[in-house]
Amino acid sequence: MATSEQPDDGRGAQGRPSDSYTGQGEGGELAQMLSDMARSLQDEKSIEDTLQGIAAAAVGMVPGAEHAGLTVVRGRREVTTRAASDDLVRRVDRVQYEAGQGPCLDAVYDKRTVRLSDMATEDRWPDFTRRALGLGVHSMLSFQLYVQHDDLGALNLYSAKADAFDDESENVGLLLASHAAIAMAGAQKEHDLSVAISARDLIGQAKGILMERHKITGDQAFHLLARTSQHANIKLAEIARYLVETGELTDIRDR
Repeated sequence: MATSEQPDDGRGAQGRPSDSYTGQGEGGELAQMLSDMARSLQDEKSIEDTLQGIAAAAVGMVPGAEHAGLTVVRGRREVTTRAASDDLVRRVDRVQYEAGQGPCLDAVYDKRTVRLSDMATEDRWPDFTRRALGLGVHSMLSFQLYVQHDDLGALNLYSAKADAFDDESENVGLLLASHAAIAMAGAQKEHDLSVAISARDLIGQAKGILMERHKITGDQAFHLLARTSQHANIKLAEIARYLVETGELTDIRDR
């Protein structure tokens, strides 16, 4: 029930249900489903595959969900749909980004669960709801997915039916979002480690080329790469990659 501190606007605080939530909903076989999902996501080979797996799991698990997508905000400014169950999700999200309003953006920035029951009667985001109706979407449910430094995320669910999402949808969605956030963090960490190892290997190869070519030490070769990186205003790993691929170092700024 809404209070004077928490208006009845269909939003819930981070990690908690929206104000439309009444406490109903059954667990059923949810724990097993989430366990299976977690194991499946661990087997994905890339962060993009992990995100697509989360979107697919949301459609399969959350009652009422016909479509699902993941929104990522880099530096709290650059908003993109990182994964989607289908093209409709990207079209609806594009409407939100262009209008600068919608349940997805509220979930991301306000750390809330947002349930939009009927686009036809909703008055919080008039520009967005009018255009979303034209795309055939009548209800949405959005959860903040993670916060990492200045990067934000949200899990968004869509349906062509009005009132498609209920308390059970929120129960399942909140739990799924928690598991998904852990999977995303693990996938991102593994991706970052892979990138770091690749960069280290490239720099090592580039140092070897310079050492052989100029008969210099490893430290001297590294400082030469670092100076070139600074003067060209290009990342050190990219300087190393260019040298390894082309054998050239001085003309990288002319590419």
